[in-house]
Amino acid sequence: MLSTGALRAHLLAAGLAGTVATSREESLRSYRLFAARDPRVLLGLDPAWGWDEADLLRLMADKCGVSGDPEHRSGPDVIDPERTLRGLDAFAARLGAAAARRVPVLLGTGHPHRLLGFYVALADALSAAGCLVLTPAQGRCVDITTRFGVRTYLIDYVRGVALVREPGLSGDGREPGAHSHSALPVRAALESAAEGGGPLPELVVGDHGWVCGAGQLGIEAIGLADTDDPALFVGEAEGQVSVAVPLDDGVRSDYYRPLTRYVLNRACLSR
Repeated sequence: MLSTGALRAHLLAAGLAGTVATSREESLRSYRLFAARDPRVLLGLDPAWGWDEADLLRLMADKCGVSGDPEHRSGPDVIDPERTLRGLDAFAARLGAAAARRVPVLLGTGHPHRLLGFYVALADALSAAGCLVLTPAQGRCVDITTRFGVRTYLIDYVRGVALVREPGLSGDGREPGAHSHSALPVRAALESAAEGGGPLPELVVGDHGWVCGAGQLGIEAIGLADTDDPALFVGEAEGQVSVAVPLDDGVRSDYYRPLTRYVLNRACLSR
C-alpha cells in the first residue's frame, strides 16, 4: 500500500506535480485559445458559460494551483501536489463505484506514449471486477484536423484501451499510437456502440477529447489533465466532467506506476 506521503514525494520527485515541464507560456496560450473558443483546445467541450482569460486563470489557480498572477507570464508552471492527491482520491472513488456496480466502461487516451500503461492497468482491474470493458469502432477511420492539415487515423485498442494510429502501422508494440487532442474518436466509438445495439459506457476514463467528448454527450467521464488543458477543468466546473486530476501528462511512462498502485488501492481494485 503506497501511502499518501510517499505518493506526494513521488509526485514532486518525478515532476508530476510541483514545478512541471509545461511552461507558463504554453498554459497562457491555451487559456487565450480557449477563451476564443478554438476547437483545438476545447477538446470536444461546448462550454455553457462565457470564459475569458481572467476567468480561466482563476479557475486553473483554484483547480491546479498555478499562479493566479496575470503578470506571471514565463517560466515553468506549477501544480499543487495536494490538489493532485485530492483529484486521484476522487478519481479512485469513481472507479470503485463503477466496479461495485459492474457498469460498462470505455477507456481511451490521446497520450499513448506516456499514459497507455496507466490505463491498461485500470482496464485490467475493472474487467477483473466484472465490468465490461468496451472496444467499439475497432479499425474505424477518423479524419482529424492537425497542424499539418486533415489526417486520417484508425481507432485501435491495446488491452482494452482506445487510441488512434496512423494507417499502415501494425500496432505490434513498436508504435504505441498517435498523440491526439480530438474528441472525434470517442464520438465515433460511441456512435458505433449505439449502431451495433450493444451497451453504451456508463463511465469513460481517459484524457483530452476522450473525456471532454464523452462528458459533453452526457456520459460520466473522469481523466487526467495538465495545466495547458483547461477544457477538462472547465468541464468539471460546469458539470460535464466528473473528475479532472491535475498532473503533468508528459513525463516518462514508468513514473505513472506509483499512481496506478495508489488509485487501484484506493478503489479497492488491487489484486
